[in-house]
Amino acid sequence: MITRERIVQSFLDLVAIDSPSGDEDTIAAELERRLRALGLQAAQDPAGNVLARLEGTGEPLLLSAHMDTVEPGRGIKPRWDGPDIIRSDGTTILGADNKAGCAVILEALQSLIEDGRPHRPVEVAISRGEEIGLVGAANMDYSRISARVAIVIDSGGPPSSIQGQAPFHYTCDIEVHGRAAHAGLEPEKGIPAISIAAEVVAGLPQGRLDSETTGNVGIIRGGLVRNAVPDYCLVQAEFRSMVEEKAETLARGVRRHLEAVQARHPGARIEAELRLAYPGYRLEPGDPAVDLLYPVLRSLGFEPNPHPVGGGTDGNIFRGRGIAAIVIGRGGYNQHTKDEYLVIPEMLDCARVVEAACRAGIP
Repeated sequence: MITRERIVQSFLDLVAIDSPSGDEDTIAAELERRLRALGLQAAQDPAGNVLARLEGTGEPLLLSAHMDTVEPGRGIKPRWDGPDIIRSDGTTILGADNKAGCAVILEALQSLIEDGRPHRPVEVAISRGEEIGLVGAANMDYSRISARVAIVIDSGGPPSSIQGQAPFHYTCDIEVHGRAAHAGLEPEKGIPAISIAAEVVAGLPQGRLDSETTGNVGIIRGGLVRNAVPDYCLVQAEFRSMVEEKAETLARGVRRHLEAVQARHPGARIEAELRLAYPGYRLEPGDPAVDLLYPVLRSLGFEPNPHPVGGGTDGNIFRGRGIAAIVIGRGGYNQHTKDEYLVIPEMLDCARVVEAACRAGIP
């Protein structure tokens, strides 16, 4: 049975462990310990993701969350707001994104084990570095995962809130190499990397391009001192679209733009790495994850509510690896802000849905 007191305590225990992206060693060790204590085969893969397996009958199901949080996420002090809501104290995030997802997995597993009824084999993948570009999922040891369907517990709202569509996401790292010179004595000998980078930035996709497509320049870094012509500038940008063809068209346009800027400045050198960070997807009828989860939701009184989401999750990476992933809500709101809060009944509902999915199709 899913137990409110136990899942809440698990959540509070986990948010007491600082785990901003890049600093996940302690939380990884604790999650591995808890999974082993439940009797699962659990270990960290070479990338530091925590992978585990609970034996069962039939087709395996992968349960996934991520262990890292955004900043400010150190020294979190949860506060109750009535009987059903937990908030941070306003100086940090709460960490429901995604310690609530981790707590849901632990609770669903414990309930399955205690109940003793037949269930699917359950595989667990709790990733590192999700918040800084899905790093853990991208480098996961997939030889240890056999499931072809996954539930990713990493969205806001109740479990019926489903990420029905997610974008194709390109990243673009551009380095402009110029030539240094004294800005006051002989500027004509220099090739100003920052000025050339400004031309690059002016031609990159930015903002809301249409209802399905966005672009952004997030980082510009160059120069060392005020009185020297800068010989280097870095530009980091991204663009996303729900439609693969639109994303690919933008990628081609960016390449042409960079070639044009390079042609105007033959003395400079522009180096660019443009890559698909993760593929997008749209849930359709007949999708294995839809066919598994939607009947489970309806059997528990929930109507599935798929909707497009402009960000990526580990679910994008899983789908790129041939695993039909579906991303569901776990009761969190205002994530990535100091106003983040968790609705306990919705986290409990999520655990009940996940537990039921682990039994779906098993007599």
